[in-house]
Amino acid sequence: MLTGDLKNQVDRIRDAFWSGGISNPMEVIEQITYLLFLRRLDELQTLEENKSARLKQPLGRRHYPSDTDPNGRPYEDLR
Repeated sequence: MLTGDLKNQVDRIRDAFWSGGISNPMEVIEQITYLLFLRRLDELQTLEENKSARLKQPLGRRHYPSDTDPNGRPYEDLR
């Protein structure tokens, strides 16, 4: 059972999706899952970058490309 602060946080997230045009609960769960996945990828990339800088070695495992997209925008800007 959700109570207090946690319920308020869930309601704010649901309202944000609702105002963004997503009202189906399954779509909300799907979008939250994508966001959590991308957040984890970003965390892993940050850990690898910190490890690389600390050890003064090239980046071992890259989760995001280092070049630019077809429009010429660096992928780093999209993180």
